[in-house]
Amino acid sequence: MNRKKNLSRVEKVEESGDNWDLVVIGGGSSGLGVALDALSRGLRVLLLEKSDFAKGTSSRSTKLVHGGVRYLAQGEVGLVFEALKERGRLLKNAPHLTENQPFVIPLYTLFDRLKYGIGLKIYDWMAGGLRLGKSRFISPEETQRRLPKIRMEKLRGGIVYHDGQFDDARLALMLARTCDDMGGCMLNYAKVTELSKDASGRINGLRFRDLIGKKNYRVKAKTVVNATGVFADKILRMDQPDAPKMIQPSQGVHLVLEGSFLGGNDALMIPETSDGRVLFAVPWQGKLVVGTTDTLRKKPKMEPQPLSSEITFILETAGQYLEKAPRREDVLSVFAGLRPLAAPKEGSTKTKEISRSHKVIVSDSQLITITGGKWTTFRKMGEDTVDAHYKMHGINPVESKSAGRRLHGYQEFPEAGPLQLYGSDAATIRKLQESHPEWAQPIHPDYPYTGAEVVWAVREEMAQTVEDFLSRRCRILLLDAKAALHMAPKVAELMAAELGKDADWIMSELEEFYKLAKKYLIQI
Repeated sequence: MNRKKNLSRVEKVEESGDNWDLVVIGGGSSGLGVALDALSRGLRVLLLEKSDFAKGTSSRSTKLVHGGVRYLAQGEVGLVFEALKERGRLLKNAPHLTENQPFVIPLYTLFDRLKYGIGLKIYDWMAGGLRLGKSRFISPEETQRRLPKIRMEKLRGGIVYHDGQFDDARLALMLARTCDDMGGCMLNYAKVTELSKDASGRINGLRFRDLIGKKNYRVKAKTVVNATGVFADKILRMDQPDAPKMIQPSQGVHLVLEGSFLGGNDALMIPETSDGRVLFAVPWQGKLVVGTTDTLRKKPKMEPQPLSSEITFILETAGQYLEKAPRREDVLSVFAGLRPLAAPKEGSTKTKEISRSHKVIVSDSQLITITGGKWTTFRKMGEDTVDAHYKMHGINPVESKSAGRRLHGYQEFPEAGPLQLYGSDAATIRKLQESHPEWAQPIHPDYPYTGAEVVWAVREEMAQTVEDFLSRRCRILLLDAKAALHMAPKVAELMAAELGKDADWIMSELEEFYKLAKKYLIQI
């Protein structure tokens, strides 16, 4: 995936006066899902992301590919059916990025056993042939074996069930690379500045600015898709300045602790917190991700900040179930994401009552906007959006082939270890390490990431900044913010050599990254 080559393609199409079939605005889960599906049907696709792929909400999830047990309790049966089907497909198409994750719900009353047992049997049945494993009751002793640090007082046993786990940012990158492999033109740091319309007021293209090369471009398109998540209203107002607010951002915060706080390989699911929500504690890349919250925020931000009250809520709730209650000083990193919920009816502030189903909306100017949804259903969201493109133009739709598309790096039995997430690309990264022994050395004494991965990220994954690597190409900023600060100088040096940058660039990048990384550390 080469950024310069893709910009050159844009220039050639512009010079020829030709049209793209679809121009997708947004390089998160929904935008990448649209691009993947459109390319599977043979359409010409350009995707523009104003920052880096999955910079926003799509890299800040709970790392679960799941049907959504809590949506079942809320009566969202259609959404759960859809998500379970997509969960099964994703685990088949990207085994290097996903895995089957057992969860345990601890039971403290007989009523809990009845209530959650019935719900999870329905969940199993809904998954059908794509089920990942049967739910079952387990004894207090087995519950403790699976969750070694769970509180045993009054514990009556547990229920084991199965869902999927994944690395969200790496999945986004592999989707971008898959789209690139299929002939899509993928660009990060490409900010849309204006929508263009024909004499009848229909959108026929847009203008964007390459934020790296500082150059403006104009492109023509049969269809423009707004897949910008929590920022969808900004694009809608480019189309129609007085457009009503469509998105209500809702913040979800996660804390990262040492894996020893829970122990074992199973995840903990707390089905009902003090405010009636769900809390997860999920083993992920050797750490424990605990969350999440659901807090209304007024405005969308690229770097949302966790509220002190959210941090306290997660720590206190986890402390009720863990043998050793985590404290603020135990948190290695804290990150927040914003869900693009449909704006609630006037006077309502209950985000848990807002449907998580996605919606495809076509404006009078023929701008298509995709909103809502969740990571698990990204492909179906894309399929529905591309169907809207065909319907809008009165064309018989070409059959979607995205459901069976294996993602870049696919290996049926991926090798375990630090390079597993690269899939089939791991062999090439090892060759880089062999040809440059200095690149084979770990950048941090406690973590496996090497210089070869930094070089690979620049050459093949469009990494442009130190943050791109430390936050999304590897996940160390989210796993251990202090370690990320330690790694930054070496990463900047390696990236500068690959990108042809000077000492001033290194200083500027480090200054920006240090400022950002401090937001991932809890002030004690």
